Amino acid sequence: MPLDNNVISETIIQPSTLENIDSAIYEHVDNKFNIFASTNKGWKKVPVIWISSERSHQIKNRKELRDSNGILVLPLITVERVSVTKDPARKGIFYGNVPPVGDYRGGSITVSKRINQDKTANFANVDALKSQNVADGGARHNRRGQINWPRPNKKIVYQSMSIPMPVYIEVSYAVTLRTEYQQQMNEILTPFVTKTGGINTLVMERNDHQYEAFIQQDFAQNNNISTLETDERTYQTKVDINVLGYIIGEDKNQAQPKVVIRENAVQVRMPRERKITEDELAHIDKRGFYKE
Repeated sequence: MPLDNNVISETIIQPSTLENIDSAIYEHVDNKFNIFASTNKGWKKVPVIWISSERSHQIKNRKELRDSNGILVLPLITVERVSVTKDPARKGIFYGNVPPVGDYRGGSITVSKRINQDKTANFANVDALKSQNVADGGARHNRRGQINWPRPNKKIVYQSMSIPMPVYIEVSYAVTLRTEYQQQMNEILTPFVTKTGGINTLVMERNDHQYEAFIQQDFAQNNNISTLETDERTYQTKVDINVLGYIIGEDKNQAQPKVVIRENAVQVRMPRERKITEDELAHIDKRGFYKE
């Protein structure tokens, strides 16, 4: 069945957090790069580990990463967050600071605006009913026989959604490649060099958020093969990736709503007080808009 372009689909987007940025780069290296290497068991996918996890957690949940002696099985890729920098010079798309609205709900940037159909229809129906001049059995009708005849409506209720001011940061990650053989290192390192083509830029996605990442041009190697000692031979290459991310809100420490919904006022009414004017209104009974 073809999709109807007139139907608007709504998606709830979660705010961007540090954890969301970490997950974006981890999933990009693990799924998008999807690196394989030659092993003594054939052509196998190289495991990717988030290096900040506790060792006990790794041993219990991913037992295939270690041998019977508890030593990591190579080849292996590890991802580590090295630093977080908030540089005022990197303002993103918002050149100046937008303070939140001064109430208990807050909200700085309006991201969505739509018409509240129910409340707008209520105002239109009331005004149309008041404008009719023919009564029939207690219900007002116009000359065409309809209760609510279409007419111009200036009382439109808009529903706007706003979010906190996004704060742009630069997050640095160290992606370390560890292998036992030079051939494995060549196979694993090549995608990091060629995946982005002639540039060093890539775009990562997570929970409908996009982050721009830059692979640094230097691939530092820290091998121990030149010493010719009795230590286990390992090849190690570090790939530095800088991510331009943004954080929206204070995550779980935020007391205000993550998404603030407001509606505009379309009509202002002021009651008439008899104690001030000291007059009697014969045409207004107890059902009218009248304040003692």
